[in-house]
Amino acid sequence: MSIVFSDVSFAWPDGTALFTDLSFTIGPGRTGLVAPNGAGKSTLLDLIAGARRPTSGSVTVDGTVGHLPQHLPFMPEATVGDVLGITPVLTALDALAAGDASEAVFAAIGDDWDVEERCRGMLDRLGLGEVAVDRRLGSLSGGEVVAVGLAAQLLRRPEVLLLDEPTNNLDADARRRLHAALDDYPGTLLVVSHDRVLLDRMERIAELYRGEMLFYGGNFTTYQRQLAADQQSARNDVRHAEQSLRREKRERQQARERAARRSGTAARTVKDAGLPRIVAGAMKRRAQESAGRTDEVRAARIAAGRARLEEAEKRLRDDDAMVLDLPDTTVPAGRTVFAGSGLTVGNVLRGIDLTVRGPERIALTGANGVGKTTLLRVIGGRLAPDAGTVTRADGRIAYLSQRLDLLDPGQTVLDNLAEFAPTLSVTGRRHLLARFLFDDKRIALPIRALSGGERLRATLACVLHAEPAPQLLLLDEPTNNLDLTSIAQLESALIAYRGAFIVVS
Repeated sequence: MSIVFSDVSFAWPDGTALFTDLSFTIGPGRTGLVAPNGAGKSTLLDLIAGARRPTSGSVTVDGTVGHLPQHLPFMPEATVGDVLGITPVLTALDALAAGDASEAVFAAIGDDWDVEERCRGMLDRLGLGEVAVDRRLGSLSGGEVVAVGLAAQLLRRPEVLLLDEPTNNLDADARRRLHAALDDYPGTLLVVSHDRVLLDRMERIAELYRGEMLFYGGNFTTYQRQLAADQQSARNDVRHAEQSLRREKRERQQARERAARRSGTAARTVKDAGLPRIVAGAMKRRAQESAGRTDEVRAARIAAGRARLEEAEKRLRDDDAMVLDLPDTTVPAGRTVFAGSGLTVGNVLRGIDLTVRGPERIALTGANGVGKTTLLRVIGGRLAPDAGTVTRADGRIAYLSQRLDLLDPGQTVLDNLAEFAPTLSVTGRRHLLARFLFDDKRIALPIRALSGGERLRATLACVLHAEPAPQLLLLDEPTNNLDLTSIAQLESALIAYRGAFIVVS
């Protein structure tokens, strides 16, 4: 039960290299994989699962593989049983109960006579005990869909399990259930996550950094401490190397000045002594050669000092951070931005009353499936309630969907922003996207080619800077897929924002 990368290189169709000659081995146990957004975490899991092929090198997996991708294929009409892979068996069992004892029915059932009981047990363990196997995915919340996907992988009992952001959209209780399920997993577990609580349950941390895989024993907190200690050591080494280099340069200059003074003194002494020209010339050459040798020694020391400084500086990290300045908008304290009375949507929302006034900050909490996303869609005008009244103030309401389905997947990042901010110049759009960590190459990529974190950053850029500036932000799981540095930037930006917002997180 192991994963082995041997000199693996991977490049996108446009030639952009993601990995070059990457080699590492991951054995049994729980490993957390961390890296900045866009470093290639999801692609790495795809390579292990066989969903992508390396440009060169080999990926070897010892054992059967289960893979829960970051973005689950979402087919609203598919059932829970379809995701779990048990629909054909259940259909055969129903046929047998109805009197069909054909060979095809028994072949479809195989050894899975207790499949429904096993599925029910797994769903119950993950907090989905009330979810029927014939229920459509379109009726489930985002967190429930993730939990069903995880149940499907655990039921297959793979020897190698790959999970990409498995706690996205899960409420606190569902996360605790997931933690317990993973604690009992006996094989090789590789988890990509920005969930610090989940990462603290790992036995080791693997960091994909600048095209290399670095391993740290212990959980995420231990990794952070070790990384902080390494960075402090690197800063000390840089400071000492700088001081040493300055000292060597100063001593070289002083040595040159002393040699020049000695040369002048010697010339006057030779002249005063009246020595023959040939003797004086020999003395001068010896002095110059001695000074030259001393200077070469000093030059070698300076070169060695520069090398030590460069080596120390390589250990320093200067990771890019997203610069998030939310639009300058002000909502007066007494102004009603949204008012809803008796809001009812199917069996999800029943008679909800909600008023949002002024620059309020509202955290919308609740278990998966209780209707948090449905309520946000009603507030944003994307879903009409079956009953109740809605009043919205003048001004735009910006909505960030947890499924990140707002942007056109076929258009580039730059073109999508142009749709939301048409009066902003091309240069202004480029500068704005640069603050969201998109360089000239990345802004020319279609949305579908972006990583989960990059897609979220692109959506944030479009939602937050659409024209006119929003007075109410509706953010549904805005930290999903963001690296820890970007999460901190988003938190700081929301603190400074002077409009109203409602957050599900």
